[in-house]
Amino acid sequence: MRRTSMTTLSSALLALSALPISNATETETTENAYAAGYLAGFTCSAVFNGNKEISAIRRDELTGIYSLVADKVQQLQPEINRDHRYVRVTYDEGQRARISVWRPKLGCVDLPVGASINDLAKVANPFADTVASGSDDGAPWAERPLQLNNEQQQALAAVIERAFGKTYGSGARTSAVLVVSPEHIIAEKYQTGFTPETAQRTWSVAKSIGASVIGAAVQQRLLELDEPAGIANWSHDLDPRRAITLENLLHMASGLDSNKAGNRTDRVYMGGGLVSDTATESALEVTPGERWKYANNDTLLALRTLRERFATLDDYLRFPYEQLLDKVGMEHTFLETDWQGDFILSSQVWTTARDLARLGVLHLNNGVWNGEQILPENWLSYISSPAPAQPPAAAPGYGAQWWLYNERFPELPNDTIAARGNRGQFLVIIPSRNLVIVRRGYDIAGEPGFNERDFTRDVLRALAL
Repeated sequence: MRRTSMTTLSSALLALSALPISNATETETTENAYAAGYLAGFTCSAVFNGNKEISAIRRDELTGIYSLVADKVQQLQPEINRDHRYVRVTYDEGQRARISVWRPKLGCVDLPVGASINDLAKVANPFADTVASGSDDGAPWAERPLQLNNEQQQALAAVIERAFGKTYGSGARTSAVLVVSPEHIIAEKYQTGFTPETAQRTWSVAKSIGASVIGAAVQQRLLELDEPAGIANWSHDLDPRRAITLENLLHMASGLDSNKAGNRTDRVYMGGGLVSDTATESALEVTPGERWKYANNDTLLALRTLRERFATLDDYLRFPYEQLLDKVGMEHTFLETDWQGDFILSSQVWTTARDLARLGVLHLNNGVWNGEQILPENWLSYISSPAPAQPPAAAPGYGAQWWLYNERFPELPNDTIAARGNRGQFLVIIPSRNLVIVRRGYDIAGEPGFNERDFTRDVLRALAL
């Protein structure tokens, strides 16, 4: 029992930070491919999703990063082709190259090792004719005045200012802070050079976005939470993985082997690997539902469950936009995929602070937007309910792809939930206060990151004056 407990605790505490590799088994060639893929992918996404210049990308996306590739990335140079919207990075003394290509709405996709420029057109592109989004119009908050008294204004301004320093973590590097209710933008601040349209990677906040896509599919009656996931790769009568339900996956309780650190899926994230070659191949380790373990693959498999309900790839790729994102005005959000079209919704989403806040407001409104029930009416209650198997007490609790602050952290309202991601990405929802708090950052791997609990506490104190 002791060994299992420590493994689970390690997974929970490392869920938001890069894990130093002390016993990596990859060859040097593979590590070089990872580094080139990391540089190509992040440069592509930051340029074409985030409209950033290479100097800003070097400062933000490419410093303070995962130790396995950090030094190698600095030795490589990206070739940015703005006409055809791709990035190419050569490695191993120019003998090999990694390529990442951009598509409207879907952002950048990393091609596999061995692919060439001639392969760019082979990637699915269902939104090819989509016109790029313009300025964020501020809906649903536009033209709604907010009244705070002078004491509240001064106290909140001071809290927001501290968020851009080191008060909440010595390794913190804040890029955006946003505090909203369904009616008002209460506070909003960006680092120099950022605007409300500047998208950056969500990391694991994507998991909660993925759960929202699943919620939209439940509302459309495409999925049932308690039914078996139905992954085709598990269809043999002798395969015990047939018992894994969609709910098991949402609860991080699949029981599948995800190595010691379930948040390390390097081959998919930067190696050009496929969800179908990795997540669906894991063997069962314990009975589904018996154990909580933070695992990227559980999220990937939940979305794979949805994909296998669609007749065509294009229908699947359109679904999150047509049934969720476009409806709530998340026009600067890019859900990235692998090169066969599986959404990598455990991490690879690029979006803005305002778009994340819109998702939070949708939940505060019990899944309703402009009079339409987009998520099931009880979805907020569902994702906020503790899963049967829970993380250790040192971590927040867990619902359905959302973290729960409940009785574990009495300084916050008991109904506080959050989406949390690497490098300090946070979307905090507090239904009892009708409040959403977003913090974006580029926190430094291996150093104390931004403490969202203390920040949320201080925001609430300021508003209570």
